[in-house]
Parts: sequence; structure tokens; C-alpha cells
Amino acid sequence: METPPSLPATPPPLPTSALGFRPAGFWIRVLATIIDTVVVGIVITPLVLAVYGREYLHATTMVKGPADFLISYVLPAIATILLWVTLRGTPGKLLLGLRVIDARTGGNLDFLQATIRYLGYFVSIFALMLGFVWVAIDPRKQGFHDKIAGTLVVYQP
Repeated sequence: METPPSLPATPPPLPTSALGFRPAGFWIRVLATIIDTVVVGIVITPLVLAVYGREYLHATTMVKGPADFLISYVLPAIATILLWVTLRGTPGKLLLGLRVIDARTGGNLDFLQATIRYLGYFVSIFALMLGFVWVAIDPRKQGFHDKIAGTLVVYQP
């Protein structure tokens, strides 16, 4: 009795070196995150101050209202995902010569993959930040969010 042919298995990701990229390590990614945090602050602070006034700076709640939620959380999430898809990086990564790429092909992320990577940040955070620290010890320099989404952060060749 013949066994039916099975569907081809998804090929394993190519080694980073086979893709021709050098993975970006922990500290340069931390620096990129600091730059991104400053950029986000420069963009969102005037917006929330325009809506809520200077008393916003003295708020004791994490979210002051619907506009605060949209400006402080939704807008940065959408911007980050769109920047990964269109430019392969956020301002901090681009400034430091880093790019976010698909781990299998070395190509651009699509919207779904970028969204999964962004949501993967929460996994990296909730695991006592271990998902970010993992970048320092992983051979491919992937955090949990990179592994979940199948992405790499690399130096631009």
C-alpha cells in the first residue's frame, strides 16, 4: 500500500550568513530604541498637550482619555508597523544603519508579519523582558518577537 504524497515542508530559515547579512546585536538595538523613544516623544507630546493642556504632564493615570490612548499607543504602533513595511526600520534603526528583514528571504516584511512582530514585543516584555535580552545570547540575535514573526534585525550591507 502506497502512502499518499505529503505536502512539502516549509524550508528552515537560511542562516543569516547565507542571506549575506550581519545580525545587529543587543546594544546597538538598545541605542536604536532610545532614539526611537525620543522621536516618539517629540511627535506625541505636542499632540497630547494640544488636546489635554499642560495638566497632562501631571496626570497620575496611565491613560488620560480616548485621545491619549490613540495618540500615545495606537499612533506609534501604526507608525512603527508602516515604517517596518515601507522603510525596513524605524528612525533609530535607519539612523544606525540597521534594517528589519524577513528571516527566510532577506526581503521586506509584509503588513501581517510586521504586525505579528509588534505584538510579539508584548511577549518579550511580559517574559520579564527576557525576550529582549535574548538578543544578546541568540546566535542569530533574534528576540522572542523576531522568532515569533520570523524576522531579523541586520546591518544594512
